[in-house]
Amino acid sequence: MHAKGSGAFGSFTVTHDISQYTKAKKCSFNPFDLTKVWAHSEYPLMDVGVLELNKNPENYFADVEQAAFNPANVVPGIGFSPDRMLQGRLFPYGDAQRYRLGVNHNHIPVNRARCPVTGFHRDGQMRVDGNYGATLGYEPNSYGEWQDQPGDLYNLMNSEQKKVLHENTARAMGDAPREIKIRHIGNCQKADKSYGQGVANALGIPLSEVQ
Repeated sequence: MHAKGSGAFGSFTVTHDISQYTKAKKCSFNPFDLTKVWAHSEYPLMDVGVLELNKNPENYFADVEQAAFNPANVVPGIGFSPDRMLQGRLFPYGDAQRYRLGVNHNHIPVNRARCPVTGFHRDGQMRVDGNYGATLGYEPNSYGEWQDQPGDLYNLMNSEQKKVLHENTARAMGDAPREIKIRHIGNCQKADKSYGQGVANALGIPLSEVQ
């Protein structure tokens, strides 16, 4: 903790150490064991930012008791390490908040996003923000609301990535009944015709069987 002078706010310098996956595999101990310490000489600390304590809660219940922190809340592109303590917390934190504060705890002022976001979650206890108004709550519908565009991600992939997706899908379906595989091929076709064709080829099922 660093003080900025008499009467100034206290602040904490936030750092973390990072290891490449390949380096972690060669570590002489389990790098995700909480009882072990990563040597700073081998894993130098990297500055993230500064946490400054510059304000007291205006209302303790509203700002502290209703705060909901959850290690499962991450931005796209960040994954979870195999740290068993973290893995054990990914579900219980959110589950406890839903029990303690309700399913819409993320809309409480202290927890809500600071930038505009959209989502498909509606209704539930303590929903008091308009709840998407008269917007239809189902899709597909005749008004084009909530319309999915499932083919976008597929069309960002190169041919090799698409091939891997087709083969992974076929393996994952394993011993599922043939009619289920045919139904899934039909769903893939709705995203992109070549997606359905690729999955059908990987499953060894002719498209003529897909209605």
